[in-house]
Amino acid sequence: MTDGYVEVGITDRVTGARSLLRRLRADPGAVFGAVTIAVFVLAAILAPLITMISGHDPYTYDLDALDATGAPAGFGGGISGRHWFGVEPLTGRDLFAIVVHGSRTSLVVGIAATVVSVVIGVVVGLLAGYFGGWTDRILGRTADVVFGFPGLVFMIALGAIVPAWLPKPVLIIVVIGFFGWPGIARVVRSQTLVLKDRNFVIASQIAGGGTAHVLFRQLLPNLAATVIVFATISIPGKIGTEAALSFLGVGVPPPTPAWGRSIGEAIGWVGTDPMFLIFPGAALFLITLAFNLFGDGLRDALDPRTAVSARAGIGR
Repeated sequence: MTDGYVEVGITDRVTGARSLLRRLRADPGAVFGAVTIAVFVLAAILAPLITMISGHDPYTYDLDALDATGAPAGFGGGISGRHWFGVEPLTGRDLFAIVVHGSRTSLVVGIAATVVSVVIGVVVGLLAGYFGGWTDRILGRTADVVFGFPGLVFMIALGAIVPAWLPKPVLIIVVIGFFGWPGIARVVRSQTLVLKDRNFVIASQIAGGGTAHVLFRQLLPNLAATVIVFATISIPGKIGTEAALSFLGVGVPPPTPAWGRSIGEAIGWVGTDPMFLIFPGAALFLITLAFNLFGDGLRDALDPRTAVSARAGIGR
């Protein structure tokens, strides 16, 4: 009986995965999002190689590329065969290299902070939904407090007072991740309330399955699709928060490339060098749009009206 059950489960999962891929391929927005995300991820991974091909790194000054006022010399912010996106005012650093390496900062912070949020939110949501009672009330009130707390203000204040020896990227990931868990916790709690009364959960309890087994072997696999969709849609918000902190000067410290800091510095040069704003801004816009489109497509592909979600037993 057990072997037969496992074999059927594997077959169902393979069939469901193929069906999911077909639905995603049929959605132009999801395809565009997936391709764009893949391009940015590859750019982040291969950033040193890409910038080596361009002949520049994001740290070396090139004062010869500037005019007497410190603005980029030449057309379009110094765009040329040597500097594909132009150069940064006052320093002459290659803007293409800054944008490419900046993708590392945004993606690492955005994805890592999302992982922190999802782990906390899933654990809290599972416990609150499964045990109910006082556990649900305490965890629910905690989520309300965190949800209503002015997280951005706290991040700005904390970023300004932490000691220099503490790695700023790690601090940003932890803080952004911590303030992002209430949303996923509420979603997981509501799904758990539905799933815990299903026959397969009751059968597992009758058969002697412990709490940990029910939570992580019965409930969690059936929440996986919901969690993945929520995480995908959450990443743009985390990237935007990191960019906002860098824009305000409390993000990753210079000279580490960061799109938000470049955008913040570009505000004062819009009149003389608009490209300094356009390229980092376009990169931030594209990656945010890509994750949103892919997340929307993934959510539609896993809609409960389709066979995939119905087979997974996820009620919405």
